[in-house]
This record gives sequence, structure tokens and C-alpha cells, in this order.
Amino acid sequence: MIKYITLLFLVLPFFGSAQKKELTKEEYIARVKAAPDSISTLVDLRRVGGYDPVYTELQALYNTLGKNVKNSSEGKEFQDYLNTLETVQIGKIAPAFTQNDTTGTPVKLSDFKGKYVLLDFWASWCPDCRVESPDLVKTYQQFKGENFEILGISFDKDRNSWIKAIHADKLHWRHVSDLKRWQNDVGTLYGVKSIPQNVLIDPNGKIVAKNLHGDALRAKLKEVLKK
Repeated sequence: MIKYITLLFLVLPFFGSAQKKELTKEEYIARVKAAPDSISTLVDLRRVGGYDPVYTELQALYNTLGKNVKNSSEGKEFQDYLNTLETVQIGKIAPAFTQNDTTGTPVKLSDFKGKYVLLDFWASWCPDCRVESPDLVKTYQQFKGENFEILGISFDKDRNSWIKAIHADKLHWRHVSDLKRWQNDVGTLYGVKSIPQNVLIDPNGKIVAKNLHGDALRAKLKEVLKK
């Protein structure tokens, strides 16, 4: 599956064979370790994280970089990103937020307290998000009820495209967006640099899983919902 990922200050979608062959994670780690005093190493470090970055791994590698890199504006921005990742690790309390739905009505994360809620980060213009929609609809139909909901968080910029995609894909759950594309406030709060991506939060507001899709997501929901 192709993931759309922002790398530092750029949006760099991966288009498979049309792009240069990607290095492996181990090769990117080796590049980071080989050039600790180069600011460009931060790009390689971001690629180590890839679609599903692990805070502890990235922070440990960041700590090996030279002072000039860490003290650069890019280095400080990367540390800010790592600080965000630290707050949304599995086991942490999910950061609170409020964002408007398609009618302009504010929706709060706290509105879902007492339920499992899946934050689904997506956009109408993201091909992989749209391809995944039928499977997510299947999951919702199987598990929706008093104890489980989905909250779609769109990285759209055009309101009409956003709403049209919701109806076209039959995404019959709550949706919010501030129409800021990659600068979506909730996406920034959760350190989301790629879509589709998701976060599963338990009834007490704790993050219990991230980036589970298809059968893996259904297995987790079956486990926690005892279905």
C-alpha cells in the first residue's frame, strides 16, 4: 500500500516504480549514523520512522546527532516533532481537541468518553484512503454500537470535495476538519505525517493501538469489545 507522507517541510508522496528505489530502514539508519553533523541527515532520520514512527527509536538516533544539527532551526523543529510523538505513544492519554464537523458544529474528543473511538486520519484526495474506505465501512458495520465509534479527521482543503467523498464512500460516522490540509490542527497535535493513519482510544481516553487496518483492526476490536 502506498502511503502519502510529509517529510520535514515537504510533502513527498511515494509513487512506487515511478520513483527511485527506496532504501531499507536499516540503510537509512546507517546513513544517519554515518553523517551526524549534516542537517540533511534529518531527512534520513524522518525516513527511518516512515509511515509508523516509533518515538523511542527516533529519539535515540536523534540524540547521536551533532550539536550544530540539533541547534539548527530544522533540528529544533525535529525535536518538537519528537516531543509530539512522545505524547501520543501507546499507553498515553490521548490529547484533547475540538474541531468542527461538516455542519460547522464543534466536536470534542471528550464527546466519546466511555467508548472506544478510532481516530481515522484521511482525505478525499488520498487514493489509499479511498481504497481503504470499503474495508473500514465493513469494520464499522460489524462493531458499531454503544461502545465503539469512528471519528474521521480529514486533511482536505476543499469542503465540497470532503463532503462528496464522505457520501460517495458511505462513511456513516462523525467527521471533522479545519480544512488546512497537512496543517490540520488535530493532525499536528498527534504528529500525523502520513495518511491513512489511525489511533484507537479506550473509554478512559488512553491510546491502546495505532495504525491497525483490515483484519488486524477487527481482531483488536474483537479483543477489547469482547465480541
